[in-house]
Amino acid sequence: MLIIMKLDSPRKDIEEVKKKLIEKNCVPHEIPGASKLGIGITGPTNILIEEEFASMDSVEEVIRVTKPYKLVSREMKSDNTIIDLNGLKVGGNELTIIAGPCSVESRQQVFDIAGELKEMGIKLFRAGAYKPRSSPYSFQGMKEKGVEYLLDVKKELGIMIVTEAKDTKSLPLIAEAADIIQIGARNMQNFSLLEEVGQLKNTILLKRGMAATIEDLLMSAEYILSKGNFNVILCERGIRTFETMTRNTLDLNAVPMIKKNSHLPIIVDPSHGIGIWDKVPPMAMAAIACGADGLMIEAHNHPDKALSDGFQSLTPKNLKKLLEKIEQLAPIVDRKMSNYAAVY
Repeated sequence: MLIIMKLDSPRKDIEEVKKKLIEKNCVPHEIPGASKLGIGITGPTNILIEEEFASMDSVEEVIRVTKPYKLVSREMKSDNTIIDLNGLKVGGNELTIIAGPCSVESRQQVFDIAGELKEMGIKLFRAGAYKPRSSPYSFQGMKEKGVEYLLDVKKELGIMIVTEAKDTKSLPLIAEAADIIQIGARNMQNFSLLEEVGQLKNTILLKRGMAATIEDLLMSAEYILSKGNFNVILCERGIRTFETMTRNTLDLNAVPMIKKNSHLPIIVDPSHGIGIWDKVPPMAMAAIACGADGLMIEAHNHPDKALSDGFQSLTPKNLKKLLEKIEQLAPIVDRKMSNYAAVY
């Protein structure tokens, strides 16, 4: 259920509504919009009587939310959620670009790549310190030492960090370094981890699982929001199908469907979506054309020597060429690339 109030409602009126909800064993969640204040409600909402709340001071409307995912739904919040990361806004007209190598391999490696990406105008640097892999014999990341290197990059280059939390044990260390904590495809339904990141203030990047439906993804996001963290970015990164010619099948249908059903921003990871470096640019362009709020692209100075996912990584030179094309495409879909335009 959703209670709509005036954006400038007196605090005492808001607290009275919340108090009444808590008395009925429900949990209220304040959701500010552009012109209205919404109070989303989770818990046993079936026992609530709409008229009791409709008559309270400053309440304009009471709406039943029909979707199984409540807080992430477009019914709960009609305005797009825009996440502010130190002035970089995710979910607005500005396209967000996240780039970097799959893994932290050495201090020199991350500094070399992050330095080149910063020169292009990239403000969000992705690299994995902890790497959950399909095989226990594959490179698992540098772990604590990798986080240390990412903190050094953040402090010395002033670039924001996106990195994955593998489990609840590593989460506190990851939360210290990351501006955006990535929940990978394999952990999309790790509900203990989702509940833990829901209690943090960090922005969370939630990747779609390899065999997850769109509703599965939105329900996983609901776990995070239900614990109080509304700073969630969704990510389409491809799903497993019968097709074997590409690494995954990049489901771009998910982008407009999520835009219709949820207020959360969504970006696309074409690198994992197709898994072939020279096919990443066309899929990246297609992602922007279908409405994605941004991209996450793997980039490596020496893809042939990468310890993981080198075959799908762009060199900085090729990434720059892609950004130039996206800059031309952006105005056609009513988007901007002003953060990156200055480098061309």
